[in-house]
Amino acid sequence: MTPGESEKLVLEHDAARLFMRHYERLTGTPIRHIWHNQPIKPDVSCFLNGERLDLEIAHLYGSEKEAMQLLGRDLDSHTLHELQALEESGADGRLLRALNRILANKALKTYKSERVWLVIRNAHPAWRADEIRELQHCIQVPDSHPFEQIWMVADMKAESGIVQLFP
Repeated sequence: MTPGESEKLVLEHDAARLFMRHYERLTGTPIRHIWHNQPIKPDVSCFLNGERLDLEIAHLYGSEKEAMQLLGRDLDSHTLHELQALEESGADGRLLRALNRILANKALKTYKSERVWLVIRNAHPAWRADEIRELQHCIQVPDSHPFEQIWMVADMKAESGIVQLFP
């Protein structure tokens, strides 16, 4: 495993752990035991009410600089190009463009899973649950996607909680 792959697993595990803690607090429904999967499956699996649930984890960045600082490394050319395009708009515009880009990209994927939720962790320090809720009517969840539910961990440490985007 390369250092980049190892770092990605740590970020995914941390995002899943934060989401699960807040989901359980919000709903009172037990969600436990996470483990990582191979690429053909979503990133992380757990048990929700004793039934297997797979979580696809994504991170939302507001800029190239922010992503590089958080990840501590250079970005691939595709990610670099998309993040540079985001920097042309204001903070709310960047949030919507970045989030809608993730939703559009993830909607095209297929997973070897019976139940999969998308969990997006926001990495931009200026965006928190309140800002996400205020813009929720502008978020474009594609009509067709593989996710039973879509959630956001509203900030890196989940201090402002989680927000359900779909359904």
